Amino acid sequence: MKRINQSSHILISSLTLFLIVLLSACGKKTEKAQKGETEKENPELVTLTEAQFKTSKIQFGNIEKQKLGASIKVNGLLDVPPQQLVSITVPMGGILKSTALLQGMWVTQGEVIATLEHPDYIQLQQDYLNNKSQLDFMEKEYTRQKELNQENVSAIKTLQKTESEYRSLKSNLQGLEQKLSMLNISAKKIETEGIRKDIFLTSPINGYVTKVNVNIGKYVNAFDVLFEIVDTRHLHAELTVFEKDVPFLKIGDKVYFQLSNESKERTATIHLIGREISPDRTIRVHSHLDHEDKELIPGTYFKARVESSDIEVNAVPDNAVVQAEGKNFIFIAQENSEKNTNEFHFKRMEIKTGLKEGGFTEVILPEGFDIKAKVVVKGAYDLISKMLNSAEEE
Repeated sequence: MKRINQSSHILISSLTLFLIVLLSACGKKTEKAQKGETEKENPELVTLTEAQFKTSKIQFGNIEKQKLGASIKVNGLLDVPPQQLVSITVPMGGILKSTALLQGMWVTQGEVIATLEHPDYIQLQQDYLNNKSQLDFMEKEYTRQKELNQENVSAIKTLQKTESEYRSLKSNLQGLEQKLSMLNISAKKIETEGIRKDIFLTSPINGYVTKVNVNIGKYVNAFDVLFEIVDTRHLHAELTVFEKDVPFLKIGDKVYFQLSNESKERTATIHLIGREISPDRTIRVHSHLDHEDKELIPGTYFKARVESSDIEVNAVPDNAVVQAEGKNFIFIAQENSEKNTNEFHFKRMEIKTGLKEGGFTEVILPEGFDIKAKVVVKGAYDLISKMLNSAEEE
């Protein structure tokens, strides 16, 4: 009987101990479940125990105002202003008699680059001389009619007719002079040296010949482009800048670029910023070379960087910003994160980033953000890792 009671006592003690362990385990599971439910309700929330918090060595800071400058990488081409690129044409068609131009040749302003001839050039000069002769006669007749009219010898009607013919001839002669001038023919020289059968084309600028579209004996129509000449002494660097980077640029910023066929770095200064966005969401930015070089070739491709001036922005240390799922985040400490509790709660907040310099990153904050909030500036990678691991376990 005594042995039976002893066995019963042992059984009861074992059952009691089992129930205590079971209840303790259930309590822990319930606690974990409640904690899991809390984080499940708010997937942007991550919780650390006191031990995890100490291991992570998390430090807090605030959003700060920092003056940051941007180094923007861009591509571009060497280009020439419109006034430095000249297309050579003739106002009247003709036959090319001679030219020595070849692509790549350097020509100077006023240099004869080609001669043309055509019967129309001769006819134009004849018309001028005929009108000049008629005008000389009519001018004398007009003077005579005025004198007769003053003496009441000639009728006013005769004077008016003479004056009309005189002014018409004078107008025609002025028009012929302008046409001759367009052909580089001097009207005064025609009167003294006689009619020429050809005309001379001269270069209006200093520059390199980039196109030769004619050959000896070819007939060219009026305003056909015979040659193209480029003055490469005043090339500019035309930058292609993405729309998102344009706000960081301003006139006067320095451009550092390297041509595709060179190893040295050249510099330029931003002169104009375009006001039209292309279909590929880029804007053209015009910059002047700091050191001009006439040996450069228009159309040469280059890679460049633009060092923009410092601007004051909201910023955090680089380590405060973490990436996940292609997005940028910072962590904000919740109210009890700095109190003497067993748990520390942090909220993940998506932000956009901008300039980066000197260990700081610009943050574009969501509307309504509390600028005084405590931001995790050290240990953010531990928080994002725990959040991602927890998501995988679930």
